[in-house]
Amino acid sequence: MDRREMLRSLASGEFDLIAIGGGASGLGVAVDAQTRGYRTLLLEQDDFAKGTSSRSTKLVHGGVRYLQQGNIGLVLEALRERGLLCLNAPHLVHPLAFLVPRYRWWEGPFYGVGLKVYDVLAQSLNLGPSRLLDYDETVQRIPNLQKDQLLGGVVYHDAQFDDARLAICLAQTAADHGATVLNYVRVTGLVKEDGLVRGVRARDVETGDEVEVRARVVVNATGIFADAIRRMDEATAESVVAPSQGVHLVLPSSFLACDTAIMVPKTDDGRVLFVIPWHDRALVGTTDVEMKAPELEPRPRRDEIDFILRNAAYYMERDPRPHDILSVFAGQRPLVRMGGTLESKKISREHVVEISRTGLVSLMGGKWTTYRKMAEDAVDDAVTVGGLSVRKCVTEDLRLHGWLAPSDPALPTEGWMRMYGSDAARVGAFLDSHPAHRERLHPRLPYLCGQLRWAVRHELARSLEDLLSRRTRSLVLDARAAIEAAPRAAAILAEELGRDATFAKAQLDAFVELAGAYLPPVE
Repeated sequence: MDRREMLRSLASGEFDLIAIGGGASGLGVAVDAQTRGYRTLLLEQDDFAKGTSSRSTKLVHGGVRYLQQGNIGLVLEALRERGLLCLNAPHLVHPLAFLVPRYRWWEGPFYGVGLKVYDVLAQSLNLGPSRLLDYDETVQRIPNLQKDQLLGGVVYHDAQFDDARLAICLAQTAADHGATVLNYVRVTGLVKEDGLVRGVRARDVETGDEVEVRARVVVNATGIFADAIRRMDEATAESVVAPSQGVHLVLPSSFLACDTAIMVPKTDDGRVLFVIPWHDRALVGTTDVEMKAPELEPRPRRDEIDFILRNAAYYMERDPRPHDILSVFAGQRPLVRMGGTLESKKISREHVVEISRTGLVSLMGGKWTTYRKMAEDAVDDAVTVGGLSVRKCVTEDLRLHGWLAPSDPALPTEGWMRMYGSDAARVGAFLDSHPAHRERLHPRLPYLCGQLRWAVRHELARSLEDLLSRRTRSLVLDARAAIEAAPRAAAILAEELGRDATFAKAQLDAFVELAGAYLPPVE
């Protein structure tokens, strides 16, 4: 992906469809529309997956909790999409075993039967059978589990992924098929003709240049900021999105020395809690707190951190403490408010497609697992609104950029190279082209300096945060290490972009300020 080519394409004429928003929803729409043959433009005000879409629990799952709530429709849809993602992006999505510990006799039949239903609903796309485990099998799978009064467990299967890297993969997939995808281009207004939305006004955040772009239809896929775009269309539009904050902690792998995740079915506030192996770390979360307004960079609250530490301690042999935390991050879910419900745990997790009187198509709600189906529904409606020729959605069987069969020996086993999939050979050759490219960015991080250069040249990375938060996951894996690596990374960024020391210093200062919110609280 080349930003200069994308900007030239932006100025070259009218599009069939414009997608606003570079998270899971917008990127899904761009892939769907372009692969149907519609000329598609995607604009993102910041970086791809800057907000909610890089701050998930890193799970592609059917939703065991939704099954317990009786929302069979949502579970069926999510399980099917989970299976398709495993098939279409095996370099980024893979099955993961989960264990529900049993400390009371009745938990075995209760959870066992429920998870067998989960298996049945997944049908041919099931990732593995659930089964009851005795004490010895349970401890063998998760040696770090709290053993006091432990009776055994129930194991089932879902899938795991790297959210920010899947977002980049989707941007690359859309571009592979001819879409124009641009980060750091902010939509400032909607263009209307004869009372209908027929384009956008936008500003290049880097240069300040403004442009007006026409399209047959515009899709608002901005997640937690969907209401702001809806009010560009109609100033009095009622709020529909209710942001709900979720916090996650990242701990050393010693807290979960295995390849099986823990699923805690009920916490202090009635939510489930996950302890997940991820990139040689233990990821623990999440919370569910209603927020008054959407925030691009939400901050974890101390009570949320304490909640996770307290509930995780019930199930982990060694109690995690604040000083054990390598990184803490917060994201906001774009829940859809229905019927005046205020409690975020009860607000719909399903997606909604709204068509305004002026033809603005707004895709709201949903989650990463179902992003493909969400995009299909939105594009179906957009085709009607825009009067486009009807063409079948092709994304069910669409192999995403970098696809390699899981059994292919060319697919790297290392997490920091596996994310490139079929591009790994090209990336490896680039890393070998100069000794400095193979230098480790930081002793506590798995990434190499050359990967940062690759991200600037081929993955539209434009800022130090892009490099250390989303192209690599350095900030999430170890906030202190990311801060320590930042001066070197800033110098690489400036060199690649042809910028001076002043630019590098500004990038470094901004990143260090942002990264401070990812550091653990002082005890």
